[in-house]
Amino acid sequence: MADVLILCEYATVSGGERSMLAVLDGVCRSGHRVAVAAPPQGALAEALRCQGVELVPLDLHAHREARSSQDQQRRRLRAMLLRRRPRLLHANSLSMSRLSGPVAAELGIPSIGHLRDIVGLSARAVADLNRHTRLLAVSRATWAWHVAAGLDAEKTHVFYNGVDLGVFHPREGTGYLHRELGLVGEEEDHPRLVGAIGQIGMRKGLDMLAKAAVMLRDELPDVHWLIVGERWSQKAEARRFEADLHAVAAEELTGRMHFLGYRDDVPGLLGELAVLVHPSRQEPLGRVLLEAAASGVAVVATSVGGTPEIFPPGENAARLVPPDDVAALAAALGELLRDAPLRQKVAAAARCRAEQAFDKADAAANLLRHYREVLP
Repeated sequence: MADVLILCEYATVSGGERSMLAVLDGVCRSGHRVAVAAPPQGALAEALRCQGVELVPLDLHAHREARSSQDQQRRRLRAMLLRRRPRLLHANSLSMSRLSGPVAAELGIPSIGHLRDIVGLSARAVADLNRHTRLLAVSRATWAWHVAAGLDAEKTHVFYNGVDLGVFHPREGTGYLHRELGLVGEEEDHPRLVGAIGQIGMRKGLDMLAKAAVMLRDELPDVHWLIVGERWSQKAEARRFEADLHAVAAEELTGRMHFLGYRDDVPGLLGELAVLVHPSRQEPLGRVLLEAAASGVAVVATSVGGTPEIFPPGENAARLVPPDDVAALAAALGELLRDAPLRQKVAAAARCRAEQAFDKADAAANLLRHYREVLP
């Protein structure tokens, strides 16, 4: 029976799940018996099988209604915890942290809630989170946001995600994306690729990227723009946002903005990019920024949330611009795209920053320290 049970809500593998998977090897090698409670089918279940980690089937949304009530979910969670009786519960997201805090406290199970989002919370939600033994925030910005809303500052700690520096490392581009996109043999000798990787939605600021690309269209005719990711939200405004993005691409960037959808080749894909652009309006600690830094890719990003903690001022490891400032975004992109030596210097500094602060081995060691301090 596992002594550490990690709680995940969804079957997909996005930033929070990738961050959890990155440290699992280190946690398991420490001698902890680890299991992950998650939906039994999907990308996360397959990733856990590949890592040899026990999967405890738990799908909190698979009963009757598409989304069960919080009370129903807590009853199912309580029943599972009574069967498993872990020594420690680790909820891997803010939503699972809120759900599990009161349940773990009632059962007397030491617990950790992982805060990977900067969102507004009700007083009731804050109270639920404060029931945990300890809370981990992915950045100082995330810590400050939630503590200002009433989270217990004494039990909340900053815990940076880690990235596999062996999987994500500087590499020479092979041109496979150029071939896939049919860009070989055009008038340009070798079109340059600028990519954004992440969910398609208002928060990620891809509309700003499209406007910046239009501003640079004539000055940099050899640049092609890649949007890597999917829209998850089914809300009408999210659908409109995606439709508007496609409209700009079709009408003003014809043939030069490419929507690649979900990709499982991100380590190789990063090696094909001249620049990774991340124009988010909010970002607790963008995982793709850690992966790009580790891959030695020059980054242009907005200075929001935890991003300045990844790329501190003065280290020249990225170009940070204000959110919703199209002119500043276009200027930063243009600067790096026009100056190859500068781009290489920024990329090398980014790799050094990843090695210094975001190695997955260090993250695993830090997580184990939190486990030791919480376990009785």
